[in-house]
Amino acid sequence: MLSTVHRAPSLALFCKVVDNYGDIGICWRLARQLQREHGVAVTLWVDDLVSFQRLCPQVSAAAGAQQQQLVEAVAVRHWRADDEAFTPADVADIVVEFFGVDLPATYIQAMAACTPRPVWLNLEGLSAEEWVEGCHRLPSMHPRLPLTKHFFFPGFTERTGGLLREAALGQQRRLFQSDPAAIDAFLAQLGVAASERAACKVSLFCYPSAPVAALFNAWEHGAAPLTCLVPEGVAVQAVETFLGAPGSVGAVVRRGALTLRVVPFLPQRDYDKLLWACDINFVRGEDSFVRAQWAARPFIWHIYEQDEALHHVKLRAFLERYACDQAPLHALSLRWNGAHDADAASSSSAAWPELWARFDAARLPMARHCERWEERMRTHGDLTANLLAFAAAVQADARQNSGIMPG
Repeated sequence: MLSTVHRAPSLALFCKVVDNYGDIGICWRLARQLQREHGVAVTLWVDDLVSFQRLCPQVSAAAGAQQQQLVEAVAVRHWRADDEAFTPADVADIVVEFFGVDLPATYIQAMAACTPRPVWLNLEGLSAEEWVEGCHRLPSMHPRLPLTKHFFFPGFTERTGGLLREAALGQQRRLFQSDPAAIDAFLAQLGVAASERAACKVSLFCYPSAPVAALFNAWEHGAAPLTCLVPEGVAVQAVETFLGAPGSVGAVVRRGALTLRVVPFLPQRDYDKLLWACDINFVRGEDSFVRAQWAARPFIWHIYEQDEALHHVKLRAFLERYACDQAPLHALSLRWNGAHDADAASSSSAAWPELWARFDAARLPMARHCERWEERMRTHGDLTANLLAFAAAVQADARQNSGIMPG
């Protein structure tokens, strides 16, 4: 448990992969930062090591349930069964379940048997909706056991947990973006030719439901050259239809103003650089969505689809908070997510070439807005440090209420 002596705590992070790469992408960034910047001993439990391996090639997807892998000083465990036996000695000081996953019942029982008991947090999904501020850090008592779980929400205001951001990320990004030679060298490693690098560069990461073919058509008939870089395995049907060939790494076609190139599916550090190197980024889910904001470049978000179109509510909440005065961004974002207004006269119901032309014409003021937004988000602190500070406060309150004095 959190000790009264000055040592870094241990932390167990439980992740079930729902969004292919978004869930594990967030958890892997969080685990690395906890270990590197705060010295926390992290055990990352993941149910899908295959998806994890695509983001982190060092991970062995064939590891057994009992086998622990040490990857970048993080202990990685394959979470296969919920009936594995646990004792209090197996329980970490801080237990984090990502996005409401159900912890193994045996682990919860072991938590209840600990003295003192661990800090139990449910790290929720990111949302710009106002209700998040009222639910951030709220406690929830276990119905049978002497345990309390607290909800911890990332977010965009000082009344939330903030966003995931490594301490040196901003400086690394600014140095890279101010060095044209570094950008050229990075893109050249991906096979991007000099003529492609000279055009407007767009990265494309989206779900299969995105209207990619319509966007390709608008780019193909656009007024200025555009290079689209799409990771292998993304938007496969639309990409291969446009290519007229398999969408393997290195595949490229030039048609009209559009050059479409398939690049490797990149590890997280290199994906960050791809976002920094491009002029516009299409991103999806939560992880790449947050990284696009730290890239300080214009971006379009493809939000994870939810029942009853709840994702459209979340999308509109973010757009209102992020860029209520950026009509071209608002219109293109809604159309990209199938949430455009029913009114045929509205800007979001315009034809794709017109939507893109308006967005592209507003790119310079949008870029300045992106820089200001990045600066504003940094003032809220980073999610990892905020989470640890809250865990320490919960532990201190529990110690005070039990009458245990710090030693």
